[in-house]
Amino acid sequence: MSSNKKTALMATVILGIFFFIFGFVTWLNSTLIPYLKIACELTTFQSQLVAFAFYISYFVVALPSSIILEKTGFKKGMMLGLLVMAVGAFLFIPAAQTRTYYLFLAGLFVIGTGLSLLQTASNPYITIAGPIESAARRISIMGICNKVAGVLAPVIMGAVILADAGTLENDLKTLDDAARIMRLNELAGRVILPYTIMGVSLIVLALLVYFSPLPNIEQQEESVDENASTGKSSVLQFPNLTFGVIALFLYVGVEVMAGDTISTFGQSQGISLDDAKNFGAYTLSAMVIGYILGILLIPKFISQSKALATSAVVGVLFSLAAVFSSGYTAVLFIALLGLANALMWPAIWPLAIDGLGKFTKTGSALLIMAIAGGAILPLIWGKLADLPTVGHQQAYLIMVPCYLFILWYSINVKSLTKVK
Repeated sequence: MSSNKKTALMATVILGIFFFIFGFVTWLNSTLIPYLKIACELTTFQSQLVAFAFYISYFVVALPSSIILEKTGFKKGMMLGLLVMAVGAFLFIPAAQTRTYYLFLAGLFVIGTGLSLLQTASNPYITIAGPIESAARRISIMGICNKVAGVLAPVIMGAVILADAGTLENDLKTLDDAARIMRLNELAGRVILPYTIMGVSLIVLALLVYFSPLPNIEQQEESVDENASTGKSSVLQFPNLTFGVIALFLYVGVEVMAGDTISTFGQSQGISLDDAKNFGAYTLSAMVIGYILGILLIPKFISQSKALATSAVVGVLFSLAAVFSSGYTAVLFIALLGLANALMWPAIWPLAIDGLGKFTKTGSALLIMAIAGGAILPLIWGKLADLPTVGHQQAYLIMVPCYLFILWYSINVKSLTKVK
């Protein structure tokens, strides 16, 4: 094997590990939400602050990340992102020892901050890790690594921190105050070992990046058609981007709801937490299937805009089916939303930045900031779920207008792109 091929293989392996980390850390929230709801004695609304703390970091860090990477370069930026994530993981230790919910949230925000920086820095390497003609294949591999990690995360973490979930819930109802506090402290302490291992692993991975053959490329201007933005003085003058940011905000919101609220919803349907703790893995499994279908069908058999429209219609139907069914059937439809959501990110992104020319970088930053939808919409769901007049199931009706807007965008995006 030639030196260049070895370098490309090593770079691809490292990137695969990164994208596995992205998926694993992101979808741990589906287990952390019911876990912290018990350990810190939270309402449904309060428990959804887990998703808020994690995803709001993307909104806060998106623009600063670009400035940081201009100073550090991409390779050092990846190292910095890993080290910041390690700090967030280690914050879980004092949070668990004191059972302080807001310290847990601080750890999640710091992890999200590091992850945002790591994602921003690692994306360029997908293209340069090997021949340009095989870049699409590498992107597909990265996507599968990400989603498979998302399937494994709730199963592995659920087995560690919620191993006896059903017994635990029953015990807490019968224990006196002193015994209950002791039991909750023991439960909170279960995250110390896994997050210590995570923090140490992230530091080791940062060292691996330092000694890896990844080229230390600097930020480069996008190769774009400057004429594409002729006559435009602001990035907000592109309707396909403006409405694309809204569509992405809503998409991330419903995606996070489908993955992170499903365990809590399962419990509201009378399902034991012993079973419900793994429901997040079902949503991600559906996303893996959807992702593979996208690789096979787009654009050979269906265009990006038609795939987006189809996904939105399926999202509306599955949301309504979840609301008007019950028990395991309702949970199944929430899980199947992973199938509807899988193709939305890869469809919305290119449609939103089409024709931006010199505004492409700014437009991309706005789209990254739209990930904040994963912070806001699940919080709204949690507030509605706590209302006796609404409840967990009816709260999912907020998904319907989200999918309808995405459907409208998919139908009108071509005309929006042509607006001068």
